[in-house]
Amino acid sequence: MKKTGINVFENIKKNYIKLKFNPSMYLKELVKKIKQYFYENKMFVLFVFLNVLNGFLLRYFTLGEKTNIFDFRPLLADFSFVVIVGAFSYFMKKKTKFVYLFLLTLIMSIICMINSSYYTFYTSFSSISLLSTAKFITAVGDAVVENVLQPKDLIYIMMPIIFLYFNYHYKKSKYYEKVGFLNKSKKLAIGTIIFGCFTLFVFASSLTATDIGRFTKQWNREYVVMKFGIYVYHVNDLVKSVEPKLAALFGYDNALKNFNEYYSANEKSPVNEYTDIFAGKNIIAIHAESMQNFVIGLEFNGVEVTPNLNKLAATGIYFDNFYSQVSVGTSSDAEFTLNTSLMPANIGTAFGNYFDKEYVTIPKLLKEKGYYTFAMHGNNADYWNRRVMHKNLGYDRLYAKADFEIDEVIGLGLSDVSFFKQAVQKLKVIKEENDKFYGTFIMLTNHTPFSETDKYGEFDVSLKETVLNPETGVLEEIVYPYMEGTKLGNYFKSVHYADYALGVFLEELEKNDLLENTVIVLYGDHDARLSELDYIRLYNYDKTTDGILPETDPNYVEFNDYSYELNRKVPFIIWSNDRTEKAETISNVMGMYDVMPTLGNMFGFYNEYALGHDIFDIKENNIVVFPNGNWLTNEVYYNSQLQESYIINNSIISQEYIDQNTLYAEKLLSVSNDILVFDLIKNSEVDTVNETNIIKGS
Repeated sequence: MKKTGINVFENIKKNYIKLKFNPSMYLKELVKKIKQYFYENKMFVLFVFLNVLNGFLLRYFTLGEKTNIFDFRPLLADFSFVVIVGAFSYFMKKKTKFVYLFLLTLIMSIICMINSSYYTFYTSFSSISLLSTAKFITAVGDAVVENVLQPKDLIYIMMPIIFLYFNYHYKKSKYYEKVGFLNKSKKLAIGTIIFGCFTLFVFASSLTATDIGRFTKQWNREYVVMKFGIYVYHVNDLVKSVEPKLAALFGYDNALKNFNEYYSANEKSPVNEYTDIFAGKNIIAIHAESMQNFVIGLEFNGVEVTPNLNKLAATGIYFDNFYSQVSVGTSSDAEFTLNTSLMPANIGTAFGNYFDKEYVTIPKLLKEKGYYTFAMHGNNADYWNRRVMHKNLGYDRLYAKADFEIDEVIGLGLSDVSFFKQAVQKLKVIKEENDKFYGTFIMLTNHTPFSETDKYGEFDVSLKETVLNPETGVLEEIVYPYMEGTKLGNYFKSVHYADYALGVFLEELEKNDLLENTVIVLYGDHDARLSELDYIRLYNYDKTTDGILPETDPNYVEFNDYSYELNRKVPFIIWSNDRTEKAETISNVMGMYDVMPTLGNMFGFYNEYALGHDIFDIKENNIVVFPNGNWLTNEVYYNSQLQESYIINNSIISQEYIDQNTLYAEKLLSVSNDILVFDLIKNSEVDTVNETNIIKGS
């Protein structure tokens, strides 16, 4: 026994010496084991490869040039996640193991497909919290098919098919029986999990403080997917989606502290030349669906796209640098931000997820001044949860689809012309029964997909030229297609119809003496979210080829990603028939959250929790913060995903200016979201009362 032990020891020693002085043996042994692992675990390797590839393709097709597509960090994050969740299959037996890996592949493929199509429309990534709004998709089914779902979105579903094919092939070749892949192996399971955790640790070590900060906040979804990959993003999203339900347990005290600090510096704006100029007047707010500002003044062959909007802009107070600040809630976000001067929800939508919170709103403040408040819309009252949320915003009544005769349908519902004609008749009764009113009229026809061109009326978006025929000496008209047949061209036709409906509304109001002592407030709720390529065609049409001018052409107008972002501005007009001689254009940048403070100064109400400002008070110092963390001033547009500044008007900008505004944007977004999540307006009032009682008691 002793001798045998000595021999074993000597053999180990000799082998150790050989390996020590022959490192190539280590490498050969390692390569051999890797080859063996790959051979015996082909389905697991395929599972990892297919799902990491899907994550890569998603970033490529969505973020594109916004990021370094071969950045190892999101690849490593996706890889780590897929390896760890897949590793649990090694605890399973036979069919259960395959079914588990297949279902995971199917689920992750669906996640990628949904996010791909979702990004096309919202320029953002989906959220678990948006499941509550899934019922609204049926109302815009055509829009999803025509404007959102694209061939690239179907690529991801190929991965489960490939997985099934290889499974069939390996079964047929008796591969599973040879290698025993379907057998349980706790050792492999634990080893794979440890390996996945190690790669996750390597990934985490590469993160910066900025990366981690934006990951925990989650409001900049593009940035999170760009740095963390789609799967880690959704794990974090799942955690953030249950945050409102945990609000009473975690983070409330810190949120309230930040809330109090933020608003402690707020002071009511000083009196200016617009203070109380409309005090006591009725308000007709027109919610112009998908109306962008660039259509104002635009013509085709000498015909105005928006003649009625043009007149309002020319004779009212026209804000030509006004931006909506919507997130995934689109129209509902516009209503929410306008009426509360708060930002849209970080997770989900305010109308869907935070409908039961306390807000200070325009309708509530006007009701205190004796106004009757209402809204009218030709769509279903439950769309975007308006039936519930409008009541919480302070509207006395919502007139919706059930209150109108649906005698003409265009797009999603009642046509705007019919809606406005019927609305005026209801408004006559409201005026007779109330001293003052505030009414929001929500348009509908100019909604994506802008496809019912046969119902919009005649509007030509071709290019026509009259030239002299040298052979006949006769003037002839030549017609070039130009924007005909494009989605943007169809949008112009839809906008022209919406503008016509607006003209009908104004005529009916005047005919029924409803414009006296009344102010019209018109705003576009958000941009039309159409392709950048269509805009390039609009500004760079080459009639000789029916294509686009080459970039080398001296007449080529550059239209890049920043041009697209800046072009997303929407109209905002305040018009009264007794102030047309005082028409003016305000060009300082302005956001939807500035509407409430600006109107408040004009009509005599004040919201101490407003995030925006009276534009006539702040003027050129204003900043517009967007839900994704980007921000805009008169001087610069800042992209928080790329951490890149786009300078406007050749302004000279310091890094300190960028840093200060970025910090301001982050604080504003954080405070706004805390107000929704923790119901801080309601709870802060309670705390204030309690503190007052304590002071009195002492």
